[in-house]
Amino acid sequence: MSNMNDKVAVITGASSGIGRATAEAFAAKGVRVALAARREKELATLVADIEARGGTAIALCTDVSIAADVQRLITRTIETFGRLDFAVNNAGVEGTVATIMDYPEETWDRVLGINLKGTFLCMKYEARAMLECGHGGAIVNVGSVNSFLGGPGFAPYVASKHALVGLTTSASAELAPKGIRVNIVCPGVIDTPMHRRGRQLLGDALYDNLLRQSVHSRRAGKPEEIAQSIIFLCSDEASYITGTTLTPDGGYTLTM
Repeated sequence: MSNMNDKVAVITGASSGIGRATAEAFAAKGVRVALAARREKELATLVADIEARGGTAIALCTDVSIAADVQRLITRTIETFGRLDFAVNNAGVEGTVATIMDYPEETWDRVLGINLKGTFLCMKYEARAMLECGHGGAIVNVGSVNSFLGGPGFAPYVASKHALVGLTTSASAELAPKGIRVNIVCPGVIDTPMHRRGRQLLGDALYDNLLRQSVHSRRAGKPEEIAQSIIFLCSDEASYITGTTLTPDGGYTLTM
């Protein structure tokens, strides 16, 4: 894969799961990483882990639904590293489980605010920084198989992930002519804290049956596997890929 040494990446939702695995994978390739999440303690631990392996990382407690937080994140990244090459917009929440009739409006606003508005705000300031640096870049948004599939009880999560596909393709149409590629990765069942909460909700027997019946690979994916998909989309090997959806889901969507 192409040399990424000394390039710079911003990763949101970096404190656990796919975000953490992506930060570690970038750092292993010599990419200097700026890490964003709301959990400051977990970010500090990740920075220490990356630095212990010889990598370079900074962290900033960030709520992506707040424009000032996102601006501060990108400004700090440029001040520290002098450039921005890659951005991974991974921050997201699943919300609560409730029907449309009973869903709390404040939870709807929170889910859409982080998952959709947050990705919009990140792309807004990431793209500006990439253009000002003059190197072009690659942005990867993190969707879900729920970017295509509905399901009961999670309407705002599903709506936000569907919307990310349209947001990605629109951003690609605007930014690709300027040298910034924008793509979206839509993982399936991945062994992350979010999906472990799903296992708790459904119970082990029902969850394991879902994997056996619905996933061709008969297992949950690993965050590290999604991280490699993200890194590929940022690499020079993906130089003609923009506005597209990559679905590393073990074949899940093919059974629906």
